[in-house]
Amino acid sequence: MKILGIDPGTATTGWAIIEIKGDKFIPLAFGHISTSKDNNDDERLLEISDDLVKIIQKHNPDEAAIESLFFFKNQKTVIQVAQSRGAILLTLRQNNVKVFNYTPLQVKQALTGYGRAEKKQMQLMVKNILHLKSLPEPDDVADALAIAVCHANSRILINLKNAS
Repeated sequence: MKILGIDPGTATTGWAIIEIKGDKFIPLAFGHISTSKDNNDDERLLEISDDLVKIIQKHNPDEAAIESLFFFKNQKTVIQVAQSRGAILLTLRQNNVKVFNYTPLQVKQALTGYGRAEKKQMQLMVKNILHLKSLPEPDDVADALAIAVCHANSRILINLKNAS
């Protein structure tokens, strides 16, 4: 099973493709979509959607996991992330990719066993779980990998329950 993990954002959207093989998670590809602050919101959202379609067509994921919105102190940021998330959800639906949502707390809990883990702890866990040579950067990419791993863990648990 191939999973597309997504950390939504307008300036930077992190993405990652991992594959579940048995009880191992294999990173196939990861990166980020960056948009120019000089572009209008609609242009930025279209760029995110267009780039995401290319990623979907190239890697053909079975499912996608995306970070849910959580409380933001900066209202402007939450609106931009919500817009990006909406464009991403629509793009995934239009391309027949089933979507699963995870809060940051759920992702941290799944990777570290502690829902309030620091970002550096998360990056180290992603590096170790996926046997990466270095910490994934920028943070949005590490977060996308973490979201994909969180979902992969969930799928393995569901498969174990269904098998018993």
